[in-house]
Amino acid sequence: MNVSPCGHPAPAAGTWTTRPCPVTPLNDRCLVPVPGGWLALTEAGFVRIDDEDQWLLGPVEPAEERDVERYDRPDRPRGPALHASADGRFAAVVSDYGQYGTVVDLAEWVTVLDLDRDWDDNEWTRYPFAFLDGGRFAAATACDRLDVFDAATGRLLTEHADDSGYYFGAVLPSPSGRSLLVDGWAWHPVGIPLVIDCAAWLAGDRNPAQLADRGDVWDEPMVWLDEETIALQGIGSERPPLDGVEVRAAASGRLLGQFAGPKGRMWAHGGLLYVAAEAGLEVWDPTEGARIGLLEGFAPIAHHDGSFAELRNDQLRIWAPVG
Repeated sequence: MNVSPCGHPAPAAGTWTTRPCPVTPLNDRCLVPVPGGWLALTEAGFVRIDDEDQWLLGPVEPAEERDVERYDRPDRPRGPALHASADGRFAAVVSDYGQYGTVVDLAEWVTVLDLDRDWDDNEWTRYPFAFLDGGRFAAATACDRLDVFDAATGRLLTEHADDSGYYFGAVLPSPSGRSLLVDGWAWHPVGIPLVIDCAAWLAGDRNPAQLADRGDVWDEPMVWLDEETIALQGIGSERPPLDGVEVRAAASGRLLGQFAGPKGRMWAHGGLLYVAAEAGLEVWDPTEGARIGLLEGFAPIAHHDGSFAELRNDQLRIWAPVG
């Protein structure tokens, strides 16, 4: 891959759907897809949104964060992040760069489990949480421990392990759900993304694949391009990293290529990268390292199967690429 010139790409081709939707998520991490629509976390609680209407499911009261000494990280504000299971039955509200979380059964309207990853150095990473297939979820239970639970009962499914010395961050399942891409760091400190084989992990193998030594770089956007390939934002080993993306093999961590340019939250669909950049939603071809499309002014905060959703100014706007 070569470094891409910025250029002036044509507007990305796609279809738009817009409708009134007076719903205000607490932040850009509080809108997620569920079957038939979206789920938002607002000041009033969980709000379900479909193609024609929206309604309040009920309130949620996350645990209040401790007022502990923190490093000043204005670029990484502590705040709630919303997750939902693929079937829409379960939701989790966790505190990114914080300590606590809550998993809720929306069908029975009960709390499944309250989460606590301890206070040690949690301001450096998003809260490690992901819903998995088979009615399970992965969540941090200490700053350096990640466990798997049964979503219906909250029962712990992983055995106790010694402290790993690895500080877990964001967790992202692969398209098939067979693997987890994990952001995090270890002393002294150094950013080390991991890939965990879920079946092996549940069988007791706690030796994930280490993809790279990224120096002082972690807590940057990441995405699965496909089952075998990942994209990690940020080039270089010093903070702040250069704007751009590394493409690596998930099994070995081998660097397949890198290109300058992308900066912002990322999603993948159909072999392309979509980046919520300052100017709008950028479309990148990771094979060529080229920006091939731009939707100026469009700022989506959620994605599902090629549909990108923006919720602001009492309007829900959804764009889906052609093909």
